[in-house]
Amino acid sequence: MPQITVDYSASLEDAFDRHGFALALHAEVVETAAAKIGACKTQFRRTEDTVVGADTAGHAVVHVTLGLLAGRTEAVKVKLTEAVLELLKTHVKQAEGLELHVSAEVRDLDPSYRKFEA
Repeated sequence: MPQITVDYSASLEDAFDRHGFALALHAEVVETAAAKIGACKTQFRRTEDTVVGADTAGHAVVHVTLGLLAGRTEAVKVKLTEAVLELLKTHVKQAEGLELHVSAEVRDLDPSYRKFEA
């Protein structure tokens, strides 16, 4: 915990500082949600196809899903979600000719969540 997944359009490959974003986000999660830095894990998933409405071109998407163990207040989740969006503003450059769609959500991990480290 936390489990962070970032889906992003392939057209943002050179415009998205993923490494810098992950490091800044981990620090924010520690500060805002009282997580431990060593527990923060971020995976990036590049998506090849993006369709928005009836358009198959001209759009790029970044969506961040952040899963935390239950117990954080809604206020903490909202604060963290807003911080994610602010960090994306500084780590994703506007790509010419693309309309950028950025979103984020913070949710509780399901009670069935388990992990092990090998």
